[in-house]
Amino acid sequence: MKKNTKINLLLLLVVAALAVLPLALGLGDHKKEPFTGADGEAETAITELEPDYEPWFTPLYEPPSGEIESALFSLQAALGAGVLAYYFGLHRGRRQGEQRALERERESVPSGTAGKTHPEQD
Repeated sequence: MKKNTKINLLLLLVVAALAVLPLALGLGDHKKEPFTGADGEAETAITELEPDYEPWFTPLYEPPSGEIESALFSLQAALGAGVLAYYFGLHRGRRQGEQRALERERESVPSGTAGKTHPEQD
């Protein structure tokens, strides 16, 4: 097995463990909503510290349920990942294309005339 394949499998295993271990170990069982996220935790902390706090603005759109909010967040993450993957793939493809073009150019030029523009210049 190639070294890159081993590294990729190890990283995939680590990501899977990070996703499954909190659920398997019961982390967050003592909370009403165990995996609400940073926004919910911040709102709770602010309300405890300053009960009269008034937000500066309200959201443009408030999803009707937490599931829809999670789905929209996942969609946003997927679109962002797709844009990044397209960008990196495009630049990698361009670089590989340039390398192939240079290799073809080197193969098409005879070895004795490399660097010369016209054979008559001798």
